[in-house]
Amino acid sequence: MGTEITRRDRCINYIEFKVADIARSKAFYGEAFGWTFTDYGPSYCEFSDGQMRGGFDASEAVITGGPLVVLYGDDLSDLMTRVEAAGGKITKPLFEFPGGRRFHFTDPDGHELAIWTEA
Repeated sequence: MGTEITRRDRCINYIEFKVADIARSKAFYGEAFGWTFTDYGPSYCEFSDGQMRGGFDASEAVITGGPLVVLYGDDLSDLMTRVEAAGGKITKPLFEFPGGRRFHFTDPDGHELAIWTEA
């Protein structure tokens, strides 16, 4: 018997980043991607990208590494420009892979993310 997966079952539902400065993180992700934010006290802020939510947590030391969070984008050239203008650093320039193209970057706290688009 197969198990039916509901819309939220077994899907990434929320991502938290440990950050040093919530205002800086909001400025970066707001400027680069247009995300929106809800503050929950001085050391926690929730973000929304329009489809998924996550949080910025400044209550503990910054931790980098771990799983690579990959965003989708229609216009990678524009997004590379936006990432750099917002204070991010491109760590792996645009490259092709079977099915698409992507690039990697770090945010101001050193978290590495990637953005991809279909071929």
